[in-house]
Amino acid sequence: MLSLVLVCMISSAYFYVEAFKWGMNARRWAAAGLLLGPIVLPMFSISRHIHWRSAIGYNNLFIAA
Repeated sequence: MLSLVLVCMISSAYFYVEAFKWGMNARRWAAAGLLLGPIVLPMFSISRHIHWRSAIGYNNLFIAA
C-alpha cells in the first residue's frame, strides 16, 4: 500500500514538471498522476504531441539539431 502511494506521488511530480516544461496545464496533469499513477503516461505523451503540433503547425518542417 505504501509503495502504491509512493509511486503515485513520484508520477505526480514527474507529470507536473513535464507539463510545466511543455506549457501545458501542470496542475491537471499532477492531479491525474496522483490519482492514476503511471497509467496516465500514454495519454500524457499523446497530449504533449498534440500540444506541440498545434504550436508549430501541421504542415511545417521541424528539424531538431
